[in-house]
Amino acid sequence: MTEMLSYDFMQRALIAAVLVGVTAPAVGIYLVQRRQALMGDGMGHVAMTGVGLGFIFQTSPVWMAVLVCVFGAVTMELVRSRGNQRGDIALAMLFYGGMACGKLLVSKSAQAGAGSLESYLWGSILTVSPGDLATIGALAAVVVAVTLGLRRQLFAICQDEDFAKVTGVPVRLLNLLLAVMAAVTVTVAMRVVGLLLVSALMVVPVAAAQQLTRSFAATQAGAIAVGVIVSLAGVTGSYQLDVPSGPAIVLLAIAVFAVFSAIAAPLARRRHRGVPDTGPQVCDVRLPDPQPAGAGAPGRTDATTPGPGAGLAQ
Repeated sequence: MTEMLSYDFMQRALIAAVLVGVTAPAVGIYLVQRRQALMGDGMGHVAMTGVGLGFIFQTSPVWMAVLVCVFGAVTMELVRSRGNQRGDIALAMLFYGGMACGKLLVSKSAQAGAGSLESYLWGSILTVSPGDLATIGALAAVVVAVTLGLRRQLFAICQDEDFAKVTGVPVRLLNLLLAVMAAVTVTVAMRVVGLLLVSALMVVPVAAAQQLTRSFAATQAGAIAVGVIVSLAGVTGSYQLDVPSGPAIVLLAIAVFAVFSAIAAPLARRRHRGVPDTGPQVCDVRLPDPQPAGAGAPGRTDATTPGPGAGLAQ
């Protein structure tokens, strides 16, 4: 361990792993609540065009991927909000067109070859430069500030957009903001787990935490903890075993999910036998004071949820 930490590239890799381990589940929990677990995968396809543009113009692929991903995220949210029946076809063309365009651009760039594209597809955390680390840190700080600072409002729109709108929450703006944060998270994580696996780090830690928690706040904290632990363990294991860090991190996250699921099953049976049924949980979320609409108690919404994994109590 001491030998590993003596290398500058390993120090940068571990710091990047912590940043991604915090950021990906912090955004992913909202996507899971909205049943958009595969959104990160789609954004990873779109980010390929940004990487290709970065190679063509010989600039930072990370920042170019941010710009392209943000555009793709806004487009996707607008399609989703309009409820167009052909929206899924439009999104499919956006996602696969993004990947195809990225591959063509990379093939025509001066930096093509030598595994340059593969490092973005599968992650190459050991090649993170000081500039990459600064970019990842800045983007991660923005994502964490938004996802934690606006937790109650984002939770509200994930649970019931109509009621959130009645209470005065800017639903359209927050939907766009959440989509942008998901896009930024993809670009933050692509150097660690790769564009093809980034969605797993956004979803699997959340799914694992849901097995043992019964509230939104506890699930978010648990998911971040799992994300950090598997990211650090994956980077350390990849160094010791000389394997790619991205797949190692994802497989560890899936293993944690399997362990938590095995623990949760007997706990659920014991709880069912020993605790009387008190009815459904109450999701209690404080929202900004609503505009006069006569829709229940001001500044508050109560919604029932069936338990962990479906809807989480705040």
